[in-house]
Order: sequence, then C-alpha cells, then structure tokens
Amino acid sequence: MTEPLRVVIAGGGTAGHITPMIAIADALRAADPNTQITAVGTASGLETRLVPEAGYELRTIAKVPMPRRPSLDLLKLPLRFRAAIKAAGAILDDTGAQAVLGVGGYVCTPVYLAARKRKLPVFIHEANARAGLANKVGARFAAGVGTAFNGTGLPGAKVVGMPMRGFVATMDRAAHREPARRALGLAGDAPALVVTGGSSGAASINATIAAGLPQLVDAGVQVLHITGRGKVVLDAAGNPLSAPGYRQVEYVDSMDQAYAAADLMVARSGAGTVCELAVAGTPSVLVPLPIGNGEQRLNAADLVAAGGALVVDNADFTTDYLATTLLPLLRDRQALAAMGAAAKAQGRADAAQVMASMIRESLGHAGPQQTANTGS
Repeated sequence: MTEPLRVVIAGGGTAGHITPMIAIADALRAADPNTQITAVGTASGLETRLVPEAGYELRTIAKVPMPRRPSLDLLKLPLRFRAAIKAAGAILDDTGAQAVLGVGGYVCTPVYLAARKRKLPVFIHEANARAGLANKVGARFAAGVGTAFNGTGLPGAKVVGMPMRGFVATMDRAAHREPARRALGLAGDAPALVVTGGSSGAASINATIAAGLPQLVDAGVQVLHITGRGKVVLDAAGNPLSAPGYRQVEYVDSMDQAYAAADLMVARSGAGTVCELAVAGTPSVLVPLPIGNGEQRLNAADLVAAGGALVVDNADFTTDYLATTLLPLLRDRQALAAMGAAAKAQGRADAAQVMASMIRESLGHAGPQQTANTGS
C-alpha cells in the first residue's frame, strides 16, 4: 500500500493567497483523502481564520517583512530571518513533509529555503500577473511552478489558471441566475448591476455609485452594492443610502451567487476576481487599484483583450462614465452576451487539480484524480 503523501502548504496574509492555497489542498485531498496537509502562516493574517475553517491544521512562524528604509528593524532582519527559517524547518521535520507548496506572501520565503536545505521538492503557484518576491526566490529552485496569468517571468512556469474552490469552479451561471437573484434581493428581469470593491471595499467606487445612483434608478437598473466591511454608504442625512431597486450589503458570503445574478459587475481587478469572472462568464467593468505596482491592470489585460471585460482607470470611473459607457452597455443584451461568452472562453476551472497532479506525479503518486465538490 502506498504511503499517504505529507505536504506542507505555505501562504497567507490575504484571501488572494489563502483561497488558491486551500483549493489546491482540497484537490490533493480529493485525489487521496489520506493526504496529510499542514498549513504554515503567520499569526496576523487571514489564514488564522480561513485555514481552520477549511478543515486544515495551521502552524505559524514569525512574519519577517523587509523594512522599506534604514532602521533598527533592518539591522535585526538577518537574525529574524534565520529564526523564521529555523522555525519553518522544525515544522517540516515534525510533519515529515515530503513536499512544500507555496503561494506567496511573507511566510513563504523561509519555508522555501528550509525545504531547499532538506532537499524537499518545492512547488509554487503565482496568482498575480506580476510575481511577488517570495515566489521569485522560490521559483529559482522549484520542482514545478504554476501561474494564473502569462508573463510572470518565473522560470519554468506553466500557465494553469487560478485554483478555486468548487462553488465557483463548478458553477453554471445560467442555471443559477434566478435562484441567485432571489437570494440576493434582486427581482424580475430588470438589468442587474453588481458592484464590489473586494472584501475591504473601495471608497472611490462606492462614492461614484452613490453619486450616480439617481441615473441608474431612472434607467431601471437594479443595483446590488457590496460596499466592504465597515463601509456603509450614507446619504446626506447620515442614513444608509437607499433607493428603489438599490440594495447595499457589506459583504456577500457566496460570491458565486453574485457572479450568477449580475448582468454586469463592477469590480477591482484582483487576480482572484478576474479569474472567477472568467470561469463564471460574467461581463465586467474592471477598475484597477490605483496604488501598488500596477499588478491589477496586468491581471485584467488578458480578459480585456479577449473582449470579456472593460477596464477603466480609478480616476475615470465617474458619473460621466456611468452615463456614457456603463448604462448603454447594461441596455445592450447582445453585447453583454458576447462579453460573457468571451470571458467564459478565458476561464480555467481545473487549476487546483493541475497543481495537485503536478505535486502527486513528482512524488510518484500518478493516477486519475477523483472529481470532488470542494466547496464548503
């Protein structure tokens, strides 16, 4: 009988790292329920909640960010970094790890280096079009590298798409449209606009939607406005903004419902969002985050080039844009259908399974994988 695999998965900080990591873990378990998986993160990231909720053990090591300017922290960096590598190595030894999967974030570099010291194979998934520092380091000696987008520059990379859990990866948008609309408080056949700035919200997008709400309502558009946690949009009297056909919520537990319910979605172009929109086949207007290293515009590039989305700069997403571009698009069902089909053609729903197969085959566990519903 073949010994069960023992895999350490590493990543954390944001849902953009954690969600694909958990999806790959789910795929490994789907292929062999006896696979032993231990996650490594930090004590301050979302992994402290999301990993245990997904049913996996989480162990933590210290977060060692690179100081941006000369300081006492910079002088302490080598010692802290060595301590983090030692702590990561202790986890690898204690779990008897046979392989490491990393998805990026501060926690990954120490885990990659500890694995290299032990001659353990390292596998990497890069979610963004512009690779992060940890994955640039790990990819130099990785046994396998998968990416969500082209052009990351990581050596030996294979474009596999974005690992996602079953509730999005297996959804049928057309079949879910009406039940999703009812669940989200959208009614009838009126054009439905869903707006989201991500889990933390986007103040500038929220402000434009609030200012443009009268023209949306006058046009007969119903709006589900996902404002972000703690970002309730208020009217001039200080009350939650309200209007006929408009509903605001701070978050939605099941984004597959939002993708199914929307005739058009306005969103930031985080890597996960872009890939999920493609898999769902949901037309979108993408508003890249205006700060950072420009990765969100790169994330959107392939979907926009294929005709599945429009992209607009944050500064240009104004009430004028709503009037001249967004509203005419919402009225054009043929154009929306074409965008949805173009988006769907870009979608890759099997990335988690491809990454799991990459790991299993490298360790001599080749064979057909079961197809499992990995949603939770």
